[in-house]
Amino acid sequence: MTPSEFLDAVRDDNETALSRLGSSKSLYAATGGEMDAGPVLEAAADAEHVAAQTFHAWTADEADDEATVVFETTAAEEDDHADAVLAKLDDYQPVEDATGMQAYLRNLDDTVERAGALLGRVLATEKSKEQLTGFFVGQADPQTASVFRDLKGDLDDQRERALDLLDDVCADDEDWQTAKDAADTAIQAAYDEYTEQLESMGVNPKPVC
Repeated sequence: MTPSEFLDAVRDDNETALSRLGSSKSLYAATGGEMDAGPVLEAAADAEHVAAQTFHAWTADEADDEATVVFETTAAEEDDHADAVLAKLDDYQPVEDATGMQAYLRNLDDTVERAGALLGRVLATEKSKEQLTGFFVGQADPQTASVFRDLKGDLDDQRERALDLLDDVCADDEDWQTAKDAADTAIQAAYDEYTEQLESMGVNPKPVC
């Protein structure tokens, strides 16, 4: 399998979950229904901070040198992302506990699985960045919308680094399948949390046709 084939396979097999994670309900779920600028920024800061801590943890115990560089670079980017969002808030302390997708990622210690899950995380997170950008465009706040547009740009680099890493660490079809399973599970973990959050508020997570 090539990296491009892997990317297409993950996207195709998770089309429904990724589509729903990219819906307007995703912000509603993340904020507990509080669709104001403050709660939206707090939810975004939480997500960036928790992700940074995940990748710092991966960096600390990763045995593969190339993977260590990828995870370290990603951790630094996520630190910058958290700082960029926190700059829009006054004295907010982001949460420390990982849930959903990040909790799944933190339980991985195999390099191939981590590489696959990183790619899955990027695809899921791209959707939330699109919603955050759109939210602040709708709030007539182009500066904050631009912040999230820039953060999504970094995800393009993360996606390419993840694919390059997969190409390096996947030696055979079994490795590619291991990575694929991890990518799928990461996306599913994000989707399961999204579904649970909405259902807890009495909201149907499926779109109404």
